[in-house]
Parts: sequence; C-alpha cells; structure tokens
Amino acid sequence: MSKHKQEKTNAMRMLDQAGISYETGEYEYDESDLSGDHVAEYLGISKEEIFKTLVTRGSDKEIYVFVVPVSGELDLKKAASAAGVKKVEMIHVKEIMGITGYIRGGCSPVGMKKAYPTFIDETAILFDRIYISGGKRGLQIIIDPQTLADFTDAQLVDIAKE
Repeated sequence: MSKHKQEKTNAMRMLDQAGISYETGEYEYDESDLSGDHVAEYLGISKEEIFKTLVTRGSDKEIYVFVVPVSGELDLKKAASAAGVKKVEMIHVKEIMGITGYIRGGCSPVGMKKAYPTFIDETAILFDRIYISGGKRGLQIIIDPQTLADFTDAQLVDIAKE
C-alpha cells in the first residue's frame, strides 16, 4: 500500500461530499487493451465486476449514459427502449470531454458536467461492489451498485447484449 496522497477526481469529490463510502483501485492504463482484462488481472478481480460508462445521443438529441459490464456491449435497441426514445447512438470520441468533462478511458457516471439520464445494466446487482471509472485513466472507484444507482438517479435495467 503506497503512502502517496491520491489526487481526488471530480467523481471522488462528489461521493465524498455526499458521504458515500467507496474505495479506489489504481492500475496502469494500457491504450492498446480497452477490454478490461488487464484491469481485472491487475486488481485481482473478475472482469464481470468492472463496468464501463458509455455516452449516447438519443433520437430526441438528448444525452443518455449507460453503464455496462466492460466485457460486454451495449444493446442499442434495449438502451433506446430504456431511455424511451426511438434510437440511441454512441457520441463521437471528440465530444466526450465537452459533454462529460472526462476523457475517453476515464469517463465516470459520477460527476459529469451535467446530470444525464443514467441506466446501469441489471447484472450490477449480482455483486456486492462493482468497479467503475474513477474519472481518470488508471483509476477505478469500487462502490455498492445500489448506492451508485441511487446517487446517480440511475435505473437498473437489461441493456447489455446477450
């Protein structure tokens, strides 16, 4: 356990201000492996516990946030249905910073520039804690999935591809 003082991200500050309990896990970010395998290996967990944050734009031009297992894919039809729109599409990578305040590979469902409608894949509740981006590359927030859903006002729904 290193003694260096960890720089707080916006996501961490927001959870701290709300008095929400969480832990962090740091790992070496690898641009060539975005599958989550190296994160799971580095942190000594199963990759089913790691969730990625995906940002979409609906046919109504609104932004929607989806949190799905890192090993899976977002089912765009299920996502659109959950959001109550005809369809959703992933936003372009160059838009991520402007919309969320985060960079690709460090996008957290906590602490975005605005509170967007958020949906977490229902498989998250199978775990006591899940790993989500901490707001920068190489940092995971470890949190109770129901606490995360409550804090982000997210719905737990079936949105991952089978």
